[in-house]
Amino acid sequence: MKTIAIIGGGAAGMMAAGFAASAPETAVTLFEQNPRTGAKLRITGKGRCNITNDTSPAQCMENVVSNPRFLFAAFHRFTPADTILFFEDRGLPLKTERGRRVFPQSDNAGDVVAVLTRHAEMANIDHRKVVDVDKTKEGFVLTLQDRSQRVFNCLLLATGGMSYPKTGSRGDGYGFAQKLGHTVISPKASLVPLYCKEKDCSRMTGLSLKNVTLTVADEKGKKPVYFERGEMLFTHVGISGPLVLSASALLRDKSLPKTVYIDLKPALTPEVINQRILKDFESNLNRDFTNSLSGLLPKAMIPVVVERSGISPRKKVNTITREERKTVCSLLKAFSLTVTGLGSLEEAIVTAGGIHVKEVNPRTMESRLVPGLYFAGEILDVDALTGGYNLQIAFSTGYLAAKAMTQKKEV
Repeated sequence: MKTIAIIGGGAAGMMAAGFAASAPETAVTLFEQNPRTGAKLRITGKGRCNITNDTSPAQCMENVVSNPRFLFAAFHRFTPADTILFFEDRGLPLKTERGRRVFPQSDNAGDVVAVLTRHAEMANIDHRKVVDVDKTKEGFVLTLQDRSQRVFNCLLLATGGMSYPKTGSRGDGYGFAQKLGHTVISPKASLVPLYCKEKDCSRMTGLSLKNVTLTVADEKGKKPVYFERGEMLFTHVGISGPLVLSASALLRDKSLPKTVYIDLKPALTPEVINQRILKDFESNLNRDFTNSLSGLLPKAMIPVVVERSGISPRKKVNTITREERKTVCSLLKAFSLTVTGLGSLEEAIVTAGGIHVKEVNPRTMESRLVPGLYFAGEILDVDALTGGYNLQIAFSTGYLAAKAMTQKKEV
């Protein structure tokens, strides 16, 4: 009987546990220190859980920031289509939203966790904390919080990174891997809010913008660091939301400050916007400028744009010049902010860095240094943009590791 230990009851660990436990002559124990599995999953996507992205393996790789080629085999062995089928076959209806992001129809991350937990329960789930790991000639020796020890033929580390530490992701797996001889690339925050210099953000705290374009400029005037259309929001210290989180992944190794531009009307040319403004002005020629922009801007943003335009808020619209309208158009097409910092690991959705992928076989997720040791999910030095890609990494690497562990021949 082959014995397998999996440390970490998150997306990767639960996916691996179920598939490994379904193999004949295999006994699997999933160690999860929290009272319930899927603690981080339950808060993913503000509690909605963006499971995957309904796209091809190649397009998944295009959205991976760190070491995309390493994931070639994983994405092709367990594709986004496989993920969708996995959940739907287990009774969870799904829906696809803007950007091909896949969510449960219930908009309830708990339903996703429930499916994965039932899948993982094919294995034995042990809620004791693993405090130490050793490799001996007998196998992998796990020391538990009560000082008892268990020995296994194979070990999968699926302990996640260091984001959302309150869910139990405190980097324990990095320590286990280092003790066994692996290199850990220094963990960094990824998919985080951005801090901005301008005080305008605090005046618009909570304002959500949809269907806007965010551009992160390159100081050398080359191709933008980031350019995408979608949703974002203002916070008391800067900006956040899907567009911003993805941009942060590409900024973490860049020098700051950086200027970002928000195109509030990406579907309209400056000429069309000018005509819209003229039409609004003509409908009430004696209106104050500050009361004339409700058709183009959300209420919370009007005072900020008025102030930036340099036009007196009480100026009558029938006296506003062509150049002043041009200024307003420029603000709508390129509302600028200065990024001075990135959010911390405590604010991060995922952790960049982790186990050096050159020390891991990409076709099996097995260590190249320690036979029988495997890795899956966020513990690896792979991370992606928002859109369901990071969970797809977890599912694909978890599946690949499970299949490899159950097929591995004992030496």
